[in-house]
Amino acid sequence: MPTPVICLSHADGAGGREIGELLAERLGFRYVDDGIVVAAAGAGQLYPEAVAVAETREAGRKLEVDFHRFEPTERVRELIRDAIRGTADEGNVVIVAHAASFALEGRADVLRVLVTAPMAARLDRLSADGRAAARSLEQSDKAREQYLRRFYGVNLELPTHYDLVVNTERLAADRAVDAIVAAAG
Repeated sequence: MPTPVICLSHADGAGGREIGELLAERLGFRYVDDGIVVAAAGAGQLYPEAVAVAETREAGRKLEVDFHRFEPTERVRELIRDAIRGTADEGNVVIVAHAASFALEGRADVLRVLVTAPMAARLDRLSADGRAAARSLEQSDKAREQYLRRFYGVNLELPTHYDLVVNTERLAADRAVDAIVAAAG
């Protein structure tokens, strides 16, 4: 029986979403990404757009979550972490993004996977316009670093934060799924 919760973190352009969808399909698990934001919004009676904004804001600020209704950013972030934990508690799920690997750190029923690739491989996948793609990936990587710092106090993401690191430079999505299924086994 495979591990009931697989958290899949990924760098943009590494194929993480595709791998997550294929993995969920192969295992018969639910695929959850934007559903985390929707669940957090529902729990706090907030607009999903406001919850999504909270993922990009610095702590210590108030966030407009409804017309003339404000909530501390940290409260909205806690709703996100609660939604991740609640989704994991339901089991048989592949959770993609939202740093779920960090929210569920220490749980024995979780396989934490990082899907990555070198910048050159990620650029090849994203665009024929190399300069625009490079700027986009640089911004995405910086936003990922800031997200981990804001939400979890992680100043430097390391391979040791994960149980399995999959490099998709030469590993096709179906082969990456094979490796994850074997690790979850």
